[in-house]
Amino acid sequence: MLIHPVILCGGSGTRLWPMSRGGYPKQYLKLTGENTLVQQTALRLRGIADVASPIVVTNNEQRFLVAEQLRQIGTTTSSIVLEPVSRNTAPAIAIAALMALRESPESLLLVLPSDHVIAGEAAFVKAAEAAAQIAKDGYLVTFGITPTEAHTGYGYIRAGAQLLDDTQAFAVDTFVEKPDTATAQRFLADGGYYWNSGMFMLKASTFMEELRTFEPEIAQQAELALKAAKHDNDFVRLDAEAFSASPNVSVDHAVMEKTRRAAVIAVSDLGWNDIGSWTALAEIAARDGEGNALLGDVLTESVSNSYIRAEHRLVAAIGLDNVVIVETADAVLVAHRDQAQDVKKIVAQLNAMGRHESVTHRRVVRPWGSYEGIDSGDRFQVKRIEVSPGAQLSLQMHHHRAEHWIVVKGTALVTNGENETILTENQSTYIPLGVTHRLMNPGKIPLELIEVQSGAYLGEDDIVRFEDTYGRVPKA
Repeated sequence: MLIHPVILCGGSGTRLWPMSRGGYPKQYLKLTGENTLVQQTALRLRGIADVASPIVVTNNEQRFLVAEQLRQIGTTTSSIVLEPVSRNTAPAIAIAALMALRESPESLLLVLPSDHVIAGEAAFVKAAEAAAQIAKDGYLVTFGITPTEAHTGYGYIRAGAQLLDDTQAFAVDTFVEKPDTATAQRFLADGGYYWNSGMFMLKASTFMEELRTFEPEIAQQAELALKAAKHDNDFVRLDAEAFSASPNVSVDHAVMEKTRRAAVIAVSDLGWNDIGSWTALAEIAARDGEGNALLGDVLTESVSNSYIRAEHRLVAAIGLDNVVIVETADAVLVAHRDQAQDVKKIVAQLNAMGRHESVTHRRVVRPWGSYEGIDSGDRFQVKRIEVSPGAQLSLQMHHHRAEHWIVVKGTALVTNGENETILTENQSTYIPLGVTHRLMNPGKIPLELIEVQSGAYLGEDDIVRFEDTYGRVPKA
């Protein structure tokens, strides 16, 4: 019986600002090791027997991010499904279930958020294989984490009758919303309660049966959205009208809290954390003798119990206790650890002010590579551009700016009006205002260049695209 992993990676991760932002959320960051969180999610699947290539569910803005990051670790996806709008987990899982049922009526789904940390990967594999044995018999299985503290940030599951002797598989008695401190302490004292991890093992046919019973509109709109979906290179674009008409409901509220088929696999040694805040990340980070987690170029004096992360420059801290400091190229967060979750209020302020720091970093990732702002002033700005081998920007022009390009590494093939030119290191060219142009890297190494823009308006929306490899030109 084939297990189809479903990796959900459309979230925004605003509680880990300023590193996690709307255009580059936490699942694509290297927060706990050499690989990003979504890469870690994909890699831990390799130990599971009878596992298919994953179905990835994301959105249009993140499609190239997830495709590139999975390519980097050698993971081939079954499909990358693009949601036209966010509609929570129940519709997303319904789409994946319908796709898996095309392969086999016996298909199982292993549903995984892309932004969780799991230190005990052997325990994860063991739990997944045990959950599969229960799910094939028609149970909808959630992974319950044995609580280690009276945590108020997680929902809880109360276990009922044991399903099989000598197993940690139980029928679900009830799902409990995030409790207050006193209630969470009682859960911990009573036993039989587990944190709701948001991971599931589901038989696709069983899930769709229950969804049609309890939320038929979600099932119907998912079927319509998939039936009218368009294939765009490696991506499956769901029909916008049908998917947008789906109710916005989580899988817990849609099915798990209503079905009589809910089961829980209790796991105590996963080393699981959903990294919902900087405080949560600090709790799993390696700490020194003063209780500090110091990452990057950090110097401290009389600092204790703090998480300090420097991404681009030296950070020095003196006489502090129990704080979070996170430095990025264009923003610095300083917060008391007990209030780090309130960073979302800062993000709300940024959004209300229309500031880009809530959405993009100074370095902006594009499907062809990236660009980073270096300097700007009245009527000019300077960017560092990197183009991946074999990649090219769109054929485009600008109404309000001219551009100078200086190659500092690699080889550039430049279209400038009617002319094509090869530029190598230390060579440059000038693109006049209003001239159609394109930049391509025909080489085997990344192309790096400095771009100097000058003109009356320098916004990113002053781009008229005529041709584009990445589907960013509206079809007539």
